[in-house]
Amino acid sequence: MRKALVIGIGAGNPDYVTIQAVNALNQVDVFFVADKGSDKDDLIRLRREICERFITNRTFRVVEYEQPRRGDASTSYRTTVEQWHEAITDKVGTLLMEELGDGECAGFLVWGDPSLYDSTLRILAAVQAKGGFALEYEVIPGITSVQALAAQHKIGLNRIGEAIQITTGRRLAEGFPNNADSVVVMLDGNCSFRNVASEDVDIYWGAYLGTEDEILVSGRLREVMDDIERIRAEARARKGWVMDTYLLKKPEADRS
Repeated sequence: MRKALVIGIGAGNPDYVTIQAVNALNQVDVFFVADKGSDKDDLIRLRREICERFITNRTFRVVEYEQPRRGDASTSYRTTVEQWHEAITDKVGTLLMEELGDGECAGFLVWGDPSLYDSTLRILAAVQAKGGFALEYEVIPGITSVQALAAQHKIGLNRIGEAIQITTGRRLAEGFPNNADSVVVMLDGNCSFRNVASEDVDIYWGAYLGTEDEILVSGRLREVMDDIERIRAEARARKGWVMDTYLLKKPEADRS
């Protein structure tokens, strides 16, 4: 029986790693880390730093692998992602067979929390369903960028009795949801907040949350959106990647 631990490591700050996650790290024999290109070496480096900081009196290995690239989504976004996940499933299944011995424990270090816009659980479920070897896995939750964003801006996500929606930039491009006063947006590579600039909303934006490169901007959307787009572009050019999250919130007076 092979075992895997899917460990949420928080949103960039090693201090976000929970005690449960530390205990899980110290059970792992082999960590599998996806190489997503040289411009994202920082993400691999942080994972290594977390292992070195929290793992004590135990030997472990790190296996880096090249993650299959996602294809062109010009036909169907869902179909493209499903095909991409199938390729990753084949890759991960092979790695678990070849690099992990029977009775050993694998570790997958997930940025933020495994339950929120991450495919690791979906991939391992598919590996398990394909069979070929016995695999069981457990999930250790982590601090998400949503929680870090609220903490760094010192705000609550919701108002009394009101709904929150967590969505993507792709969905926000269709318009501001009509069933929520507060909308958290993730995976927005196109500054989709511009599509709702006509709405009377405040934005709380953050990039590289919890890290030494953290950037925070807040204010009325229409007044600060140009600044956010410029700052985001500059940060991406400087580091080669950017990971940001933001909250759009209707002012209290606009609740009706």
